[in-house]
Amino acid sequence: MSVRENLEKVEEKIRVKAELVGRNATEITLVAVTKTVEADRIEQAVAAGVNIIGESRVQEAKEKYGKVKSEVIWHLVGHLQRNKAKDAVKIFDLIHSVDSAKLAKEIDKQARKIDKVQEILIEVNVAGEQSKYGLNPEGVITFLKEVSELPNLKIKGLMTMAPLYENPEDCRPCFRKLKELAEEIRAENIENVEMTYLSMGMSNDFEVAIEEGSNMVRIGRAIFAP
Repeated sequence: MSVRENLEKVEEKIRVKAELVGRNATEITLVAVTKTVEADRIEQAVAAGVNIIGESRVQEAKEKYGKVKSEVIWHLVGHLQRNKAKDAVKIFDLIHSVDSAKLAKEIDKQARKIDKVQEILIEVNVAGEQSKYGLNPEGVITFLKEVSELPNLKIKGLMTMAPLYENPEDCRPCFRKLKELAEEIRAENIENVEMTYLSMGMSNDFEVAIEEGSNMVRIGRAIFAP
């Protein structure tokens, strides 16, 4: 299967699931995750209609940044170490994985140096997996009140990774909980905090995530698998 054919299949699944729950597929943002994908295959995806690519590592993104000649929007979807924040703010339009006050403050500091307001999502470890990054759901509102005062950050929503279940249906409670948390946050009316994006759902579970309210899906394997 070509990248174009894979992408068309994914887009059709997004459309079908959105319509099933009374939503418009145009509300759902597709981030094509390009971890380990070489620049020419990224260009194939862009030619097929992709305009947002998601990288998991800053170093890998730096290497590709000059090679991908097409105009694309860059998202960081993987964990960000504080010592990589300086490079991250230069490359990425949206950082999905902010999960500590120290990291938020470092991104703010580095963004200020280049006169940028960096858009971020807060990563939430809804399932409580020890192997995963992310804030405990119970601590998110307190955290937001602290970091919302940082002038060079703009909080745009939440992100989570569900456990890798064999049956995607088992991810449903995780996605539902993130949607409920976003609604609680919205009701708090915290200045400089928007719940524009719910980034949840990957190649194995994005259809369930869409049913539960995701409006940003991060899909790599289903697009780039040979």
